Amino acid sequence: MCGIAGFVCDGPGPDVARLWKMARILHHRGPDDAGIHVDENIGLVHTRLAIIDLEGGHQPMHDDGNTLALVANGEIYNHVELARDLKAKGRTFETRSDSETILHAYAVYGRGFLQHLNGMFALALHDKSKRQVILARDRLGIKPLYFAQLPNCVVFASEIKAILPFLDHAPALDADAFIQYLEFQFSTGRRTLVHGIQRLLPGEAMAIDSNLHIERWRYWSPLDARPRNRRFEEAAEEFDGIIERVMTEHLRADVPFGLFLSGGVDSGVLAAMIHKYQDRPIRTFSVGYRGTRFVGELEDASRIANLFATEHTVLELEDRQILRRIPHMVWANDELMRDYACLPTSILAEQASREVKMVFTGEGGDEVFAGYGRYRKSPLERLLNRTLAPGSGGFRTHGQWHRRYARDALGPGLARARQSVRMPFVSAWKETPSDWSDVQRSQYTDMTTALPDNLLVKADRMLMGFALEGRVPFLDHRIVEFGLSLPDDLKVQPHQGKWFLKRWAERHLPSDHLYRKKRGFNVPVGEWLRGPFLEQLAGKLIANRAIGEWFNVDGVKRLIDDQRRGRHATREIMGLTQFAIWHRLFIERLGEKPSPDEDPLAWIA
Repeated sequence: MCGIAGFVCDGPGPDVARLWKMARILHHRGPDDAGIHVDENIGLVHTRLAIIDLEGGHQPMHDDGNTLALVANGEIYNHVELARDLKAKGRTFETRSDSETILHAYAVYGRGFLQHLNGMFALALHDKSKRQVILARDRLGIKPLYFAQLPNCVVFASEIKAILPFLDHAPALDADAFIQYLEFQFSTGRRTLVHGIQRLLPGEAMAIDSNLHIERWRYWSPLDARPRNRRFEEAAEEFDGIIERVMTEHLRADVPFGLFLSGGVDSGVLAAMIHKYQDRPIRTFSVGYRGTRFVGELEDASRIANLFATEHTVLELEDRQILRRIPHMVWANDELMRDYACLPTSILAEQASREVKMVFTGEGGDEVFAGYGRYRKSPLERLLNRTLAPGSGGFRTHGQWHRRYARDALGPGLARARQSVRMPFVSAWKETPSDWSDVQRSQYTDMTTALPDNLLVKADRMLMGFALEGRVPFLDHRIVEFGLSLPDDLKVQPHQGKWFLKRWAERHLPSDHLYRKKRGFNVPVGEWLRGPFLEQLAGKLIANRAIGEWFNVDGVKRLIDDQRRGRHATREIMGLTQFAIWHRLFIERLGEKPSPDEDPLAWIA
């Protein structure tokens, strides 16, 4: 797990000082080592978090003839098997690093090398003989990669904050991405919150030549999965083999690791699998809250910890700890992403990083096996939603800003952008094959929008903010293809989602734990957004320059008044709070970095 960055220029190459500045900005992603590669008009940057081959994995890596140079972020889980195959084809390895397999796979397979990599990764590979740099991102978008096309260069990096200082213009907000954030808590697609900075999409690669010509291609898509009818027993036997291979590969590490244990099905299954496939006690971490009416999952998590005799740490947080994490969370997220779960995840990551360098997390289980309630809407409800908001089969039809607040508070630019805010979901839905069911289409829509640009942003940024690697076995592409291919009746039952995984897991976990009502990873922010804190926050927001530029201040006052009266405008107010802090960090005052414990009010200048 690391940070990568670089430049491809059409004139004189990037100077060394600019490359080292990028390395400093990405230091939190890789505090163990750093290196740069410069060759004429190409510059590559790497900051390393050492997980495999601690002594021999320095990057940038080069081949024997010094015609290839690589910087990579992530893990190639099948590096043992891949190295064996590549050695049989005559390749000679200098290290045990999983990243070295990328270099040799490219040398042997050319652009087909990506199909041979099982893992999570973002990479930049300089092929000197072809005078081009290839950028690529893993199939599900677990690892991030951004780029900007400037007049005389293309600049790229693991995080937006490493690109911002090198733009040829003052950073400006993209209204279309901003309204997506407000309505859905994240922005999605190629465009980001910063105008001109783009995402490389999941499963996508692109080549940049010396003239800055860009060629893009997709090497994998969830659409490659085809529905297959089979009985539970047949599917369970197939899944036994898949999960064994996936866990064997994912458990490879030369450092101590742990598990974030939420108390839900997905982390419980991971606890069972780690317990099964390795013989050391599992280090587990869970989080809950003090002084709140909210019913969390600590009791369920402790039950699973006791079942597998893990070395378990419980963090019980108070409102002050959560609220004072907001500025650092906004900085670490890089993009605006309102998910409150980022806050306890950040605190968990800070705690875990003091003891381990890698943790397993359960992201992806709900998307892959259809665990969300939104996948089980009745035909009548879907018909109604489809009639009111056509284009996505009655799925993802409503934003999260109350209609009255949107009417009163959004400025003209955001009001215009709101008219097409659902287009990413409509486009994803329409990409699916005609023989797919609504459940499969819903899964695909989430896998290409909310998963990479919401959940996986949280999983990557909150952990890497404290140099902690996160592994997400449920998003191994073999499990994803398996889950998408399952017939609907193995995924959803009346009042029950994720049915296949739960029934398969009965041999490992108690049935009452598997089939209890889904709670989710919730945070009681609404209970804390009141009283003196709300009053001080209201004054700061109303006076904030960025709020005044993008919103109708009188409308903002009205939604705050509603919160005072208990009408719950929590989502809207927290969205505005994060935006005000983000605007200061990424638009107004580049280079500022909050500590993990700061008064959020002080950052709303």
